[in-house]
Amino acid sequence: MFVSVVCDFGNDDHEMAVEDLLFQYGFKRIIKHVYESAKIKDNTLLRLKRDIDRITDSFDKIRFYQYPMDDSFAISFLANKQWRKTIMK
Repeated sequence: MFVSVVCDFGNDDHEMAVEDLLFQYGFKRIIKHVYESAKIKDNTLLRLKRDIDRITDSFDKIRFYQYPMDDSFAISFLANKQWRKTIMK
């Protein structure tokens, strides 16, 4: 699955921690605060989201653009410490 991650951090510590985590999961930085992976699997992505949730706070905003996901385009986003998802068919 292709996944693009776009981030807006509340502080520099969270930015560095999430960036390190994304690199560990095989993401590449495209531009500042934008990362991509074309090889991540569904279960690995769920684990990544849990790991990101542990190191962020309510001031951080993170969006995942995923394709394909059940033959659809999905946008998952973390806002106020809660994950939400929008599916576009």
